[in-house]
Amino acid sequence: MLVELGHFALVLALGVAVVQSIVPLIGAQRRDAAWMAIAAPAAIAQFLLVAFSFAVLTWAFVASDFSLKVVVENSHTLKPMLYKISGVWGNHEGSLLLWVLILALYGACAVWFGDGLPPQLRARVLSVQAMIAVAFLLFMLFTSNPFLRLEIPPLNGQDMNPLLQDPGLAFHPPFLYLGYVGLSMSFSFAVAALIEGRVDAAWARWVRPWTLISWVFLTIGIALGSWWAYYELGWGGFWFWDPVENASFMPWLIAGALLHSATVVEKRETLKAWTILLAILAFGFSLIGTFIVRSGVITSVHAFANDPDRGVFILGILGVFMGGALTLFAVRAGAMESKGVFSLVSRESALVANNLLLAVSAFVVFVGTIWPLVAEMFFDRKLSVGEPFFDAAFPPFVVALAALLPFGSMLPWKRGDAVRTFRPLWPLAVLSVSLGALVWAMQTGRSALGPVGVMLALWVVAGAMLDLFTRTGRGPVGQRLARLARLPRADWGKATAHAGLGITIFAVAAMLSWKTEDIRVLQKGETFALGPYEVTLQDVREVKGPNYTSTMADMLVTKGGAEVALLNPEKRFYTIAQMPTTEAAIDFGLWRDLYLVIGDPQDNGGWAVRSYIEPFANWLWAGCLIMALGGLLSLTDRRYRVAAGARRTAAQGVPAE
Repeated sequence: MLVELGHFALVLALGVAVVQSIVPLIGAQRRDAAWMAIAAPAAIAQFLLVAFSFAVLTWAFVASDFSLKVVVENSHTLKPMLYKISGVWGNHEGSLLLWVLILALYGACAVWFGDGLPPQLRARVLSVQAMIAVAFLLFMLFTSNPFLRLEIPPLNGQDMNPLLQDPGLAFHPPFLYLGYVGLSMSFSFAVAALIEGRVDAAWARWVRPWTLISWVFLTIGIALGSWWAYYELGWGGFWFWDPVENASFMPWLIAGALLHSATVVEKRETLKAWTILLAILAFGFSLIGTFIVRSGVITSVHAFANDPDRGVFILGILGVFMGGALTLFAVRAGAMESKGVFSLVSRESALVANNLLLAVSAFVVFVGTIWPLVAEMFFDRKLSVGEPFFDAAFPPFVVALAALLPFGSMLPWKRGDAVRTFRPLWPLAVLSVSLGALVWAMQTGRSALGPVGVMLALWVVAGAMLDLFTRTGRGPVGQRLARLARLPRADWGKATAHAGLGITIFAVAAMLSWKTEDIRVLQKGETFALGPYEVTLQDVREVKGPNYTSTMADMLVTKGGAEVALLNPEKRFYTIAQMPTTEAAIDFGLWRDLYLVIGDPQDNGGWAVRSYIEPFANWLWAGCLIMALGGLLSLTDRRYRVAAGARRTAAQGVPAE
């Protein structure tokens, strides 16, 4: 009975979403306050209904209700409780319900934190948000119903994909969806502004927090996914340019461009049309990611489904919303007149360059991701676009972006002096180039990526700190340091995010340039050298897990005769799913990771062993978290909290500076 109530709640949510998408929109057009007021309770009711439905599905997984088809296909009584819960979204139907839940949550948050919004704009935003909900609720109810019953329930389930039975993958999808789906709010604000025919500083001040929180969640979600791939897949890498990895990376790049573009609209009332276009494209790339994950047209270890019919439905959603929004943009773009003018040397110009680099890099990733599908459809050719293409095409944009960042951040608005702006930066430039040259001289037989990464990282991190320090004005150093604590949190957030980017660039360059790798067959008791370490395969034994059997190795790592770590890499076999997985053993460190993988037994009685020294690996995840922390710091600034800025703008009647 509870399951049927969960299903019925989804149907009710669809009805509420239909009302919310139509009535407030008409009310805004007619300036009817009563009709517009329907949007708020409808958005909250929609969220509560979907939340109830999600709670019912979660209960079904926890209680192992094998009368539900989705539970049978993705759970088992022996599965640990964490993975019973994460199994709710570890499949197509449940993850789609999580998608809709987060969509409804953002709509409800627009009500709870949107009191300062003009009534007409809020009504239109909530209506557009409800239209998206209608599309995905229809998609779920007609093609992907999570509450389908089985006529004869089995005694047990088929278990979940073993690769997903991992803490990293338990938390990765919710964070990623909070980012993906959050961009729907930027889209709704853009479409609402196009309908209203007005984009101004107040609008930009409203759209930035939603974009910022989405970007933060996307950053965390992508970092979690990369971390999972690093330690779970056993290949010693952190990024494979997999289509599903790219599907989350593209909206992250566009969202970054949107954040910077909205700043120009807020401060200078220019780049309005471009900002609206970016808001549309950011959500468009999220929908493209949904299509890639769920259609099965592109193969990926991360994909949730392999059903082209569902892919056609998603393509229809993509066509309706992107086609409609872009058509509306084409009609209204001419009316969005930019008020601010700026010279070639100005912060506006630097932000335009930033936007172009981010947008074009996203387009390059999109072309590389989708080209195999295009080649197969139109040229009947099987192609694979992998790391060589992306490694050649993407880094130049990162280098250009990092080189521009400190200089562009310190340029004044409207009109600047390049020589005057660069004057405090030239010691950093000399130091960065010198350090890069030193690293180049110290390394032998390696690529230039490492020295370039060191040079760019120091330039970006030190430039961010210098930019922050220059905002303290003039006077003795002690007084200026004291003023740092009184700077707006948005300034601290920007500097922190830029520093996190610099650290990430360094870690990526270090891992790609200075990794030590060894692959060999090892007998029990045999020792081999791995860089400055000695690794001994002491034993290989069989271990029984809750729902798997494991071949576990005992591998002793020493340095100069002293024990460093005893590591236990595994080769697991999940008996229900009949699938093996590789569990790497990692000795995490500040400067390096020792990474060991046990492979298959060999004919001579030995074991295949892969081992790596991963330099500065943890700096990569730290850099991503620092970027996310910078976004959160900016979000707590009183000027950018959702309601505060709009209330002040409404009270003053002019855009706040």
